[in-house]
Parts: sequence; structure tokens; C-alpha cells
Amino acid sequence: MKKSKDEINAFLGRGTEFEGKFSFTGAVRVDGKISGEIFSNGTLIVGESAVINSRIHVADIIISGEVHGDIFAERKIEITVPGKLFGNIKTPKLVLEEGVIFEGNCKMKNLNQETEKDSALSQKRTEGLSVLKQSNK
Repeated sequence: MKKSKDEINAFLGRGTEFEGKFSFTGAVRVDGKISGEIFSNGTLIVGESAVINSRIHVADIIISGEVHGDIFAERKIEITVPGKLFGNIKTPKLVLEEGVIFEGNCKMKNLNQETEKDSALSQKRTEGLSVLKQSNK
């Protein structure tokens, strides 16, 4: 039997608690509690009863529960009712359903282009500072 791309590979149900570094591939649904760090190139589904206190780096995240911590999503962050997010996010796509809670900062640019652009700007700023330092002597 062939696995679909969105098939859930693991499930942490209500009453489960996990502390530490959590990494996975594919999709994982959490309805329990997690604290620590979460890394994946897949999808994290945060169920309504879930409470997560983590720094999160995933491709996609769907939040219906409560998340405290910064999120870096390579493709998309989606928050559905009754979802709550308290933390800063970086993602190219953000979907907020009416009635959700989001407290934090959001950066929505193509993150690969941004990194290249920031490097180029930093190089120019450094060059400019070098010239200023030399001219002040």
C-alpha cells in the first residue's frame, strides 16, 4: 500500500507529554503536550487539546490548539479556530481563520531570497563603513 504525502505518520494523543527535541518526516498530529524543539521537513498538526511550548521549524503547520514559541515554516502556517499562537513567526504564507488568537510578530517574505538580499546588503554596509573609517584617518 502506497503512503500518501499527507498521511499521518505519528500521533501523540491527549494525556501524552513529550519533552526534548522532536523530529519527524511526513505528517504528525499532536493532541497532547510538547515542550522543547520541533524540527521537520513535513507537516505538524496541532490538535484542539494540544499545548506546545517549543521552538518550531517545519515545512507546514496547522494550529487548532495552543502554541507558545517561535515558528519558522518553510511553506505555510495555518491557524484555525480555536487556535492560539503566542510567538514570532517567519513564513511565506499565513492563513488565519476569523476568531483565532495570534500575539507576536510576523515576517512573510520568500526566506531564501531574503537571506541572499540581507547578505548583499551587509556586504555593502561593511564596504561603506570601511570607506568611512579610511576617510576619517
